[in-house]
Amino acid sequence: MFFLASCFFLSLDQAYAQEKDRRVIQLSGIILNADSTDAVPGVNVYVPKKGRGTSSGRYGYFSMPVLEGDSVIFSFIGLKRQTYKVPAVMEDDKISLIVTMQTDEIALSEIEVMPFPSEEEFKRQLLAANFDAPMSMDVQGSLSPETLLRYAEGMDASGNENWRYFQQGQMMQIQDRYGPRPFTLVDPFAWSRFIQSIKRGDLKKRD
Repeated sequence: MFFLASCFFLSLDQAYAQEKDRRVIQLSGIILNADSTDAVPGVNVYVPKKGRGTSSGRYGYFSMPVLEGDSVIFSFIGLKRQTYKVPAVMEDDKISLIVTMQTDEIALSEIEVMPFPSEEEFKRQLLAANFDAPMSMDVQGSLSPETLLRYAEGMDASGNENWRYFQQGQMMQIQDRYGPRPFTLVDPFAWSRFIQSIKRGDLKKRD
């Protein structure tokens, strides 16, 4: 038992001595996507079981200290994990890398989503449906203009329509705040309304 314990502690001392003799290398670089067109921020860069790691910044740049012979892992959700092996013997004390991350594509089987558990149940519910106000049809078999207009009035606006209304409202606010003010003295419509108000007696003093 004493012999096994001595061998264990001796192996730990040797491993610690080997770890201590390894040089510290400054590993830095930039992480790009598969097309090398955009930087990939937030990629985890770490040495497993060593407690050393960092992540790429906004522009894909990273920098961290490693030891000779370390295995550095690059991982990110949706991208394939990559490993870089630091050389066991380095002449320089720094390494610069350009890492390209490949997309990790996972093919899933096709799923058909239906509101009913079976096609037969869907048909049965459709035939059993009761329409209180059937849609009026014209002689050509299409919906009449009155019916289409009635349904259009009760239909919610689409995303494009909401965006267009929002843009129009923004432009009206900008025009009202920063645009030129109307000059009513040269406006013939304003003069016409003024003359009509005089004829109606709107400007007479009332008791």
